[in-house]
Amino acid sequence: MEKHKPVIIGVAGGSGSGKTAVTNSIFQQFGNTSILVIEQDYYYKDQSHIPYEERLNTNYDHPFAFDNDLLVQHVHDLLNHQAIDKPVYDYKLHTRSKEVIHVEPKEVIILEGILILEDKRLLDLMDIKVFVDTDADVRIIRRMARDIKERGRTIDSVIDQYINVVRPMHLQFVEPTKRYADIIIPEGGQNHVAIDLMATKIQTILNRNMF
Repeated sequence: MEKHKPVIIGVAGGSGSGKTAVTNSIFQQFGNTSILVIEQDYYYKDQSHIPYEERLNTNYDHPFAFDNDLLVQHVHDLLNHQAIDKPVYDYKLHTRSKEVIHVEPKEVIILEGILILEDKRLLDLMDIKVFVDTDADVRIIRRMARDIKERGRTIDSVIDQYINVVRPMHLQFVEPTKRYADIIIPEGGQNHVAIDLMATKIQTILNRNMF
C-alpha cells in the first residue's frame, strides 16, 4: 500500500505568544501515534568551535542562530518516511549537545518556532501555515514569568534582553512572517475555538489518508 505524504504544519509567533501552548493542545488531542512535533529551538547552530565567552553573546532571536540547512534536510527525510536524529541544544554551554533524539516519521508533522515561517525552503514544504498573534504586553509578561521561574533570571535582565534584543528582532524578523500565514490565531493557547478548528482540519486529513 502506498504511503501518503505527511502533512506539514508550521506554527510561528513571537516569544511568549502561546505557539507552544497551541502546538501542545493540538498534540494532546491526537497523541504521539499520528503527530510529530519538531521544535525549531532544537536546531540552534553548533557553536563548539567558538570560545565559551563569545557564545554568551549569541542572539537566539536572529535567523542566523538556526541551522535551517539541517532542519530542511530532516523535514525532507521525514517526508520520505525516513527516521531522523533530532539534535539537542545545551543552553548551559550555549552549543549543541552530543545527544540526539531518534524520531520516526508520522502522518502529521508540526514545525514550531519563532522564525519557522521565515525560511522560504520551509515555507514551500508546509501545507498549513499558522501564526499565533498575541499583544506585546502579554508576551513580555509571559516571558518574564517563564525566565524568572525556569531559568533563574532577574527582572532587570529579562527587561534588558527584551528591549535590546527580543523586541527589535521580533519587529524585524518575526512579525513580517505573519503575512505568509494561512491562519492567524489570536491569544495562543487560550483560543480554544481556533485550536478546535485546527484539530478538526487535521482529523479530516488523517481520515482522508486512511483511504
